[in-house]
Amino acid sequence: MTNPNAPRRKPEPEKELIPPFMVKGMFALALGSLAIASYAVLTGREPTGQPQAAPVVAERPLILEGLGKQAVEVRSPEGDILFQAEDGGFVAVIKIGLARARTVHRVDGNPPVRLVKYENGRLSLQDDATGWSTELQAFGEDNKAIFDRLLSE
Repeated sequence: MTNPNAPRRKPEPEKELIPPFMVKGMFALALGSLAIASYAVLTGREPTGQPQAAPVVAERPLILEGLGKQAVEVRSPEGDILFQAEDGGFVAVIKIGLARARTVHRVDGNPPVRLVKYENGRLSLQDDATGWSTELQAFGEDNKAIFDRLLSE
């Protein structure tokens, strides 16, 4: 049994989990970002991270169909199978992104998307049902090449 008259130990004061200089640094970073964004808006600076507009060179409608966890199939609207894989890799990732956009926009069915190649080399996949699109060259040449082959078949 413990002695109730024994002196009690004082608890140690808690240490700060985040040092004060880091908290100040985080606020400075947030305020600096806000200042830069505000300056760009107030001065009318043009956005620089957007793809350059160019004429369309080729376009093809495609239907992306998920066949399971990672399995994916790409078909023409006529039903011809253009690509099929148990582990669809990048194509499966694009299909998942497209499915998410269609869920958010409550699109029924699986309407075709457009694979569009531009004169300046850009390649994009566009879904007219949701307004969703992705620039395929942003994911690297190997991933872009998969969709390039689908365009040429």
